[in-house]
Amino acid sequence: QVQPVESGGGSVQAGGSLRLSCAASGYTYSNFCMGWFRQVPGKEREGVATIDSITGKEYADSVKGRFTISQDYAENTLYLQMNNVKPEDTAMYYCAIRRSAGNCFASIVAGSFDYWGQGTQVTVSS
Repeated sequence: QVQPVESGGGSVQAGGSLRLSCAASGYTYSNFCMGWFRQVPGKEREGVATIDSITGKEYADSVKGRFTISQDYAENTLYLQMNNVKPEDTAMYYCAIRRSAGNCFASIVAGSFDYWGQGTQVTVSS
């Protein structure tokens, strides 16, 4: 059973940095789609960044140049480095995994994934 566990959230001032981690023990599929989405109560899910084993990395326009997604294959851990954060980045951040590759970012936005974590809260103050 794959159970992603997010960590690294917290409170930070605008312009600061955070690094989110998602430990996905038990996940050994060679084809994959992994990524981060965020959600604010009352608003729709927003895709943040994804890694796809076929198509590579993709980012939301709102975070391009500020956030970086990466993966440690040996540790089965997904990361999201968040730099120059803004108040509008405040949200609960979730890690999601889909067992198949292709069209990853759109799939995460649509909620088409097989595993997801409990989320980690990020709060950015101005």
